[in-house]
Amino acid sequence: MTGLVTAFALTVGMVAQATEGRLRSGAPDAAFAGVSTDTRTLAPGMLFVALRGDYHDAHDYLAEAVGAGATGLLIAADRVSSVPASAGPGLAVIAVSDTLTALQALALDVRMRSGARVVAITGSAGKTTTKEITAELLEARYRVFRNRGNLNNHIGLPLSLLELVHGPEIAVVELGMNHAGEIRDLVRIARPDVRVWINVGDAHVGHFGSRESVAEAKAEILEDATASTLVVANADDPFVMSHVAGFGGRVVTFGERHQADVQATSVVDRGFDGTTAEVRSSAGSLHLEVPLAGRAQLSNVLAAAAVALQLGVSVSDIEQRVASLQAVARRGAVSVLPRGVRLIDDSYNASPAAVRAMLAALAATPATGRRVAVIGEMRELGAGARALHELCGRAAADAGVDVLVAIGGEAADGLVIGAIDGGLPAARIHRFATSVEAAVAIGQIVAPGDLVLVKGSRGTRTDIVADRLQEVG
Repeated sequence: MTGLVTAFALTVGMVAQATEGRLRSGAPDAAFAGVSTDTRTLAPGMLFVALRGDYHDAHDYLAEAVGAGATGLLIAADRVSSVPASAGPGLAVIAVSDTLTALQALALDVRMRSGARVVAITGSAGKTTTKEITAELLEARYRVFRNRGNLNNHIGLPLSLLELVHGPEIAVVELGMNHAGEIRDLVRIARPDVRVWINVGDAHVGHFGSRESVAEAKAEILEDATASTLVVANADDPFVMSHVAGFGGRVVTFGERHQADVQATSVVDRGFDGTTAEVRSSAGSLHLEVPLAGRAQLSNVLAAAAVALQLGVSVSDIEQRVASLQAVARRGAVSVLPRGVRLIDDSYNASPAAVRAMLAALAATPATGRRVAVIGEMRELGAGARALHELCGRAAADAGVDVLVAIGGEAADGLVIGAIDGGLPAARIHRFATSVEAAVAIGQIVAPGDLVLVKGSRGTRTDIVADRLQEVG
């Protein structure tokens, strides 16, 4: 595949054609330097797409876009009058019926023109980490693009796919969701050649009511496939496998506890110090030294390795690249602070299953000081939130946590109740309503030599506590 995919220009005419828009001004052969939906990050020479949201209408900022150097505007037909009169005759103005639909259509057009293969990843936990690992392994053989951060929704994914004009051979993207039908829409935009389904957890269960309903929504990643479409699926997740059983394309499985095409054996779990495993595959045996924090990372690595093996990356390249992996910021990054505190910053997001997995890793990690768990309230869990937090609190006690810091609203009371029921003395539990309050006190709670895990939902902002620990050491 190397050398068959080349870069191409995103021209005014191409945008108008792909979006079925009307070119009101501008030269069809003029090229854009990129595409932006935000005037704050807009660079000269870019196309500005004016999206409408629930609270803001970017058509109100067309003058700012032109002032920032935009050479094109993709706007709604009913807002043509909003184009600033000061705009020069060279400004390309393309009018469409709906700018979001047009952005998505443009992304699909670029995706199909590019010739790149697309690998799409979904799951309840670990999408971003698996995306990063997969891209890292594939870079041993290909020019690879990966979407930045978690640009994985109906706006972020199209913006990511537009980067295919630069000529990568493979794009690795993640697909997120918070409602049924969202992944279906993203699949129709990305047209992935490889679909990776890593797990079904309790994240977003408040929106869907049950894990079964979450699985139904995640299963949309299997739709619109052809006989040549590859699905890489977690053999250890019964929700995943129940849906994959009827898939019409090719299926490659990965796992540890159940028979799989990429099968981990002889696993040695060192908690936050990493995991080692022997792996059997049709391409040969691998010895994996995973330096990432927690045994749950092994599953992410197995998923990425399954993709890489199917796309022709050698066993030796996979082994070498896995051994040099580094954690994504806020997703299990380990650092040793000046006072000898060892911090595991997993504050980006959380679900009950992910919290329990990290608590198990905390228990498996050798420690000379105390084990401290800073757990923030988990959001979007619906009516079962309190009970799920209680399970996590009990898991903290079972993991041998010496000190628990519980942060958040009423649901977080479940952390305290579960921990006490599990045998953790109340005197070792600190309760705070917000992460700001916890950050003020954390320097006095944590002592030199402690092993500290910080984890919580984005809305709880436990990253504030992690940052404070970095400051006080």
